[in-house]
Amino acid sequence: MAATRLTWRLLFVFGILLTAWSAPAAAQTGSPRVLTATVDGAITPVIADYLDDSIERAEQEGYQALVVRLDTPGGLDVSMRDIVKRFLAADVPIVVYVSPDGARAASAGALITFAAHIAAMAPGTSIGASTPVDLEGGEISDKIINDAAAFAESIAEVRGRNVEFAVDTVREGRSATVTEAVGIGAVDLASSSLTELLESINERRVVVGPAARSVTLDTAGAEVVDQDMGFFRRIQQILADPNIAFLFLSIGTLGLIYELASPGIGAGGTLGTVMILLALFGVSVLPVNVVGLLLLVLAAALFVAELFAPGVGVAAAGGTLALVLSGVFLFRDTPGLDDSGAVIGPVAIVVGGGAVLAGRVALRSRHLPSSSSQERFVGQILTVGRAWVARRSSKAPGGTFAARPARSSPDWRCR
Repeated sequence: MAATRLTWRLLFVFGILLTAWSAPAAAQTGSPRVLTATVDGAITPVIADYLDDSIERAEQEGYQALVVRLDTPGGLDVSMRDIVKRFLAADVPIVVYVSPDGARAASAGALITFAAHIAAMAPGTSIGASTPVDLEGGEISDKIINDAAAFAESIAEVRGRNVEFAVDTVREGRSATVTEAVGIGAVDLASSSLTELLESINERRVVVGPAARSVTLDTAGAEVVDQDMGFFRRIQQILADPNIAFLFLSIGTLGLIYELASPGIGAGGTLGTVMILLALFGVSVLPVNVVGLLLLVLAAALFVAELFAPGVGVAAAGGTLALVLSGVFLFRDTPGLDDSGAVIGPVAIVVGGGAVLAGRVALRSRHLPSSSSQERFVGQILTVGRAWVARRSSKAPGGTFAARPARSSPDWRCR
């Protein structure tokens, strides 16, 4: 009996060891998989986090490569540099595919494409125009240009791309079509579809990671797995837009103004607070100008002044002008993250008009009698209800008192 139990235990341990030994082999002999991530819009810290998570997943789960489908007008320099550094240190092959047809890898997107192990472009796409924009709206200094050009040159050298073109995208704002980019060696190939791309790069050798490990791609017929950005990250990317941030700041301020003008159940204050908090997320990830913030505070102060001294709307007009100037100066110029005059003007006018109406509401409420004041009932005839009188009951033990209604209910005049 003891021998039987020992035999079963040995078989159990042997089974566990066999499973552990065969699992890696099964993973290696299974069909190859490729992870894809889609970047469609400006380069922001949200996109940098998304790509970092995608690379980490591709590394940990043994994907053959990470394919980044890219279509961007540019974005923040800090986020672009974070992405480039992550690409250069990735332990999995990174393929940037500028797609779909008609897409672009402009400004920061061009440098991100240069940093990939393999760079491909779809028909009708373009790449380049990486000249930095001065965040203060002035002339670009030679120091900034030289730094950006050196960064582009170093990326091109590491990946074996056309160094002259990479530098010209910064210094001259040069761009190239897919045909030209492939011809001069700025990118590796042109592909009309993801399937064609995976077939074309099959069996290519790339060097990945800090250890310079050589990897042969096995992507022909690979299973394509999409790395979804996720609902909350999509919301964050929407909020990381100057126009959305300005809209939420303005409407949120208007909600707080109406709450001050006519305090009640707090709907205006609650909505306004939520919108301002959401806008602050955008402000936290976007390059902000201090002058724009001060103008925004001035606009809010003038709108509040309209509540306490409503008249012909002089304070509201000044607040509207300050709000327009705030929209112009609040967010510094960044390719792909430009604020729009079509948003700033109408929003400022709506908020200014709303402040004037809120001032009228506040003025009217100050002339209404208070619902809790005794003066509200002066001069009015009020019925206070049936009067009750008490009489001594001789029948009740101990001579207790009993109550009965009076024959009539008197009216009372308040004075």
